[in-house]
Amino acid sequence: MMSIRQIVKQTLLTGYLTIEAENRLRQLLQTTKYGWEEIDAFMNLQQAAMAGIVKQQSRELQVGKT
Repeated sequence: MMSIRQIVKQTLLTGYLTIEAENRLRQLLQTTKYGWEEIDAFMNLQQAAMAGIVKQQSRELQVGKT
């Protein structure tokens, strides 16, 4: 099972957050006890997404529907 940090690392390397990874992150955040390193990694991912460094598959699909 991948950790939050591993998912974030992979996403930052590829520059793309898949729906599968997004769902896995959501599940881990809701069901797992995590420390500051995990929170820090997740915050870095959020910042990268807001800055446009990481693209989100879920947002691309929403844009395609309009």
